[in-house]
Amino acid sequence: MQVLDAKRLQTKAYGQWTRDLPIVAERGKIYDSNGATLAVSFTTYNIYVRGREIKDVAKVASVLSQKLNMNYNLIYNKISIKNVSEILVKLQVDSTIAKDIANQNLDGVYFGESVKRYYPYGDRLTQVLGFTTVDNVGQAGIEAYFNDILSGIDGSYLVQSDLQGKEIKNSLQTFSSSTGGDNIYLTIDINIQGIVENVIKKAYDEQKAKSVSCIIMNPKTGEIIASSTKPSFDLNDIPRDNTSGLMEMTKNKLVVDIYEPGSTFKILTMSSALESGNAHLTDHFYCGGSSVVDGQKIKCWKTKGHGSQDLTTGLVNSCNCVFMALSQRMGVNTFYNYLKKFGLGQKTGVQIASESSGILMNQKYVKNVDLARIGFGQAVAVTPLQLITAISAAVNGGTLFTPTIIKKTTSYNNQNKSVLEPKAKNNVISKSTSQTLNEMLKKVVNKDQEYSFIAGYDVGGKTGTAQKYENGTIARGKYISSFVGTYPASNPDYVMLLLVDEPGAGAYYGSVVAAPYGKQIFSSIFEYLNENPIKQVEVQTLEMPNLVGKSLLEASIELNNLGISYEVDGDGGIIAKQLPPAGTIIEKTDTILLITD
Repeated sequence: MQVLDAKRLQTKAYGQWTRDLPIVAERGKIYDSNGATLAVSFTTYNIYVRGREIKDVAKVASVLSQKLNMNYNLIYNKISIKNVSEILVKLQVDSTIAKDIANQNLDGVYFGESVKRYYPYGDRLTQVLGFTTVDNVGQAGIEAYFNDILSGIDGSYLVQSDLQGKEIKNSLQTFSSSTGGDNIYLTIDINIQGIVENVIKKAYDEQKAKSVSCIIMNPKTGEIIASSTKPSFDLNDIPRDNTSGLMEMTKNKLVVDIYEPGSTFKILTMSSALESGNAHLTDHFYCGGSSVVDGQKIKCWKTKGHGSQDLTTGLVNSCNCVFMALSQRMGVNTFYNYLKKFGLGQKTGVQIASESSGILMNQKYVKNVDLARIGFGQAVAVTPLQLITAISAAVNGGTLFTPTIIKKTTSYNNQNKSVLEPKAKNNVISKSTSQTLNEMLKKVVNKDQEYSFIAGYDVGGKTGTAQKYENGTIARGKYISSFVGTYPASNPDYVMLLLVDEPGAGAYYGSVVAAPYGKQIFSSIFEYLNENPIKQVEVQTLEMPNLVGKSLLEASIELNNLGISYEVDGDGGIIAKQLPPAGTIIEKTDTILLITD
């Protein structure tokens, strides 16, 4: 037995001879792209008692209950148990309190070193960073996805003990140090992240929305620069008592939830039509307010029609009839070829858990009427991340990248580094098509004059208003308002997607609800980057006239004379409400909403 079974028996004996206290490895840090600390660990102590070694149970219970702010009777009953070798009293006790207890020199009280997670920016990056359990195991977000990398290897402190588990004084002690986990550097810029979170919190409150989300990507690399959804919570004060609310606020809607994108999808339809040769800038289209496809009448959002318009004007007007025509020109095979190249109907491969694939109808079942609806962003479902990744390919020169939120990892002591290079999947469209599209997107938001959307800055963009579905049918009165922005529009370094889910303040059009907040985000980013305007542009302001009670025709003439863009909600002939109300000072580039009776 001593020869053949020695190893097993010696291991078993060693377990009987010793008692160990774990030394928890310090979890790796998480940084932003500039080195700002986003998640860090600090030393705490787990407090244990060995009942057999306690001589004065009442004294020990009194000290521990006072110092740990715990119930005296609970602790007294715990430490009175003699037939258990070791009992945990409390996890993650602050080092100052642990030191104070240690100075009491209490018999039978032991301390195990542990760590606690701390997030310096509180409720920023709630869904991205995630959080850990009390045992320092990643439970959500980056903390969970990269738990094995961040965790490190625990150590231990072993002491020899007698038959009853009591420590043998002055006996052999063994110390095995822990090894800290690796550090992770995200692609996030915490300063831009802060700008995004402040603005979307404002949008969430002002629009009385179910939620507001925003993601900003570098289209030339696929790097995610900012990502957030409100409402959120402080990662240092996790609401664990509200499980359903915690799960909802923890979920990264930008990669998990899918929706019909509406008019922002028209960017992909346009780029596909241009690249395939089925659309030219000189083409003209007529919109009478609807198109009939396979015997079904499909309305344009402007039911009175846009009339005759060229291709660029069709995009500026976001005319559904134009995009139905473009999808019909391409046909199912050609259009689907581009949609698949753009990555629709498949996961992007980002390093975030629970990513959805979106829904792209099986190609062999697509009818003409389905194709027409896909052309303007219906009958297709995407995640926000899918959409911004595809749009980034459309505006960056035509290359689809795998989106990433990790820049690099380093060992605990920052010696060994692993840098993640951008991964290009495939080329979707040519550089010339991409350049043409960028010029068109500039005209979409700068309707009044060049560089007028944000005075002096080269910004492009597109708004969208998507209907929501519940149980397979359209949910009346529920919409997702969105805005896609690019900067600089001629050769973008930033692409933004902002979504307002179920706005409840009276308006739901993307141009009225989402675009103003996108403008605020870009303006603050320009200030942060010290970006100067490329041209001095005077954006006129004026007082909003009172249009309530006037006919739609009268209101339209008055607004056209003032050079103000507007959206109309309803099919009535008289203006019942206007947003913003009369007397409000607006910029001439703003879009207003007219609600008819």
